[in-house]
Amino acid sequence: MNVLVTGGGGFIGSTLVDRLLAEGHSVQVLDDLSAGSLANLSAARAERTQRLAFHQIDVRDPHVVDVVARRRAEVVFHLAAHVDVPASVERPGVDAAVNVLGTVHVLEGARRGGSRKVVVALGGADLYGAVPARDLPVKESQRMAPVSPRGAAQRAVLEYLHLYRRLHDLEFTALAVANVYGPRADPVRGGVIATFAERLVAGEPCTVYGDGEQTRDFLFVDDAVDALVRAGERGDGLLINVGTGVETSINDLYDAMAAVAGVDRPPQPAAARPGEVQRSALDPGRAAMQLGWRPWTDLDAGIAQVLERARGRRA
Repeated sequence: MNVLVTGGGGFIGSTLVDRLLAEGHSVQVLDDLSAGSLANLSAARAERTQRLAFHQIDVRDPHVVDVVARRRAEVVFHLAAHVDVPASVERPGVDAAVNVLGTVHVLEGARRGGSRKVVVALGGADLYGAVPARDLPVKESQRMAPVSPRGAAQRAVLEYLHLYRRLHDLEFTALAVANVYGPRADPVRGGVIATFAERLVAGEPCTVYGDGEQTRDFLFVDDAVDALVRAGERGDGLLINVGTGVETSINDLYDAMAAVAGVDRPPQPAAARPGEVQRSALDPGRAAMQLGWRPWTDLDAGIAQVLERARGRRA
């Protein structure tokens, strides 16, 4: 099958590319490399027997429509996104341009190219926003209450997916994904686990924003990729949560990572960041029913892999 992956140079995207190539698919990658890296695709590009092509372009560029259309991919996996919540508060126009306009470009290209389906990864915590504690882990029926421009953009993307399905019969599955972590995550922009790992290994202090009791649903990258691949064939027209359903506080996360790293010092406190939700966890029940998916990597095992990768980089 011929598939296209936007954001395929990122740590989630490149892991998805590896999986798709291993399954024998022909893969086209679109990425502007603002957050991704060709290094993430080095193994895939070195394997000459695999069918991989790379195109460097920003999804905000109107030419993306033609680039996507000419690829004539059967399935488009759209992962290119602006994911920094504090930055979305400071520069909401940039966030909307990447996440909303960029998605419209990809959808229009997929429509013109005759694609069968688009699979989109959305940020679950941002999409649902401020959810009452009694409603956690959140189900897909939950009323969405974004607290950041990124969350509002995610909601708009979902509306465009439904619109293109109604107007153009372009099928979709939207995955509301938990906080994904893994060995390839950028220690600067790849989330709290990647940042903690890099600083713990380097002997540098870690920063905890707010009181540290805010919770997240941490999902290992291989588990997330498995859900993406399954969504290429299942879950038509649905929003589906992809998470563990388990809340982990940032304080507990730090304690667990510090213990594995052999570090015995508290983190540095800092003021809470605007636009971030206090608690988040996603109910994966629909994913089990519609995708036949469940997470299998527990947090301790995943953390160990991230710390091992951080030690390797430092060495």
